[in-house]
Amino acid sequence: MAVDLKGKVALVTGASGGLGEHFARLLTANGAAVAVTARRVEKIQALADDLNAHGGNAIALALDVADAHAIAPAMDKVVAELGGLDILVNNAGIGGEGLALDISIEDFDQTFAVNVRGLFFAAREAARRMIAAGVEGRIVNIASIASHTVLPGLSAYCGSKAAVAMLTKSLAREWARKGIAVNALAPGYIETAINDAWWPTEGGQKQLKGFPRRRLMDATDLDEAFLLMAGPAARAMTGSLITVDDGQSLPGGG
Repeated sequence: MAVDLKGKVALVTGASGGLGEHFARLLTANGAAVAVTARRVEKIQALADDLNAHGGNAIALALDVADAHAIAPAMDKVVAELGGLDILVNNAGIGGEGLALDISIEDFDQTFAVNVRGLFFAAREAARRMIAAGVEGRIVNIASIASHTVLPGLSAYCGSKAAVAMLTKSLAREWARKGIAVNALAPGYIETAINDAWWPTEGGQKQLKGFPRRRLMDATDLDEAFLLMAGPAARAMTGSLITVDDGQSLPGGG
C-alpha cells in the first residue's frame, strides 16, 4: 500500500527504536517530512541522518513526553523548521511490567505519565496547531491489544492502553468538526526492545505457543492500517480503534 504524503509534516514520539523508528521510515518512504522525537538524542539523530541520506526530510528533537511542558516548544520547533504539522504519531510508551501487588507507586505513575498523560498533551498541542493552520490533521495513537484484552502481570499497562482507546474516541468527538481525524492502532505482540528479553525465556516460549498462529508479528504487518489512519483515507474515519494482532487476542489465543 502506497499513500501520497508529499507536502505533509509528521511528528513521531518515541522514535528511538522499535515501532516509532519503523513508522518514521514508513512516513518518509511515502513522502512526508518527519520530526523524530525521543529522550535518547543519539538514536533519533542517527535515524534522522539516515533518513536524510536516503532522500528524506527529517529532523531530530529531544522530547520526553512525560514532561508535558516540553511538548509545546518541541512542536513549535517542528512547525518552524518543517513548515507545519499535519500528522502526529503518539507512539511513545513504556511497559509498566509488574503484578498489581508488586508494582511500585513510581513505576505505576510513570506508566500513566508516558502512556496516557504524555499522549493526551501531545494530541492537544498538535490539535491546537492543526486547527490554527486550518489543515485536515491526522492523530494516530498507538494503543495495544492491552486496550481490550487482559495481559497477565501487566495491569498498569493494560489500564493505560484502555485509557488510550477512550481518549482516542473522546478527542475524536471533540475535534470532529475541526477536520482532525483521531484514530488508534492496537497491535499485538511484536518483538521490540521493550520485550525482546522475554521471548527466549521458558515463560515467553510458553506464551508464544499459546498464540493461535504460534508466532510473533512483524512490524510491517501494521503498515496498511497505519497508512490508512495517517493518510487521506482517514477523511471519513475518526474515533476508530483497529486491532492488528494475528489473532492473539482471540479467546483462548494468548
